[in-house]
Amino acid sequence: MAEKTLDDLFLNTLKDIYFAEKQILKTLPKMARAAQSPEGKAAFLKHKDETEGQIERLQQVFEIIGKPARGKTCEAIQGIISEGEEIIEEFKDSVALDAGLISSAQAVEHYEIARYGTLKSWAAQLGYTDAVALFDANLQEELATDQKLTELGEMSANPKGAKKKVA
Repeated sequence: MAEKTLDDLFLNTLKDIYFAEKQILKTLPKMARAAQSPEGKAAFLKHKDETEGQIERLQQVFEIIGKPARGKTCEAIQGIISEGEEIIEEFKDSVALDAGLISSAQAVEHYEIARYGTLKSWAAQLGYTDAVALFDANLQEELATDQKLTELGEMSANPKGAKKKVA
């Protein structure tokens, strides 16, 4: 068996995030429908559009390295999405639903941030300079989305879900 290289790991991780982004793309409309606040709905729909662009950038990376754009099942993202679906089911029609959706979305963002940061670094090490910029564009969008979700949670969702304190 041939020794595995950083190139192999890079391709494996690229396939992983490609699969993950496609799963996220399917999930964001469900989250938008479940969200109770107009701001939450809008944030999920905006990120759906961004995710489409991120998938296009990943397809460009596959072209750069001369490989077909193909995903590989990502157990991590499937688990995170499954947890989000449980929150939608368990907290449907509750004041805490939006806070739960934001929490789930941030788990997704943090996973993506980790992947894009790693892939950007590896692309630089492997000499895929055009890919570095594509990964950085995706990374910056994910960081901005994470920040927006934090603000959304602090401004609206979390206070509404807070338990009333007894004096």
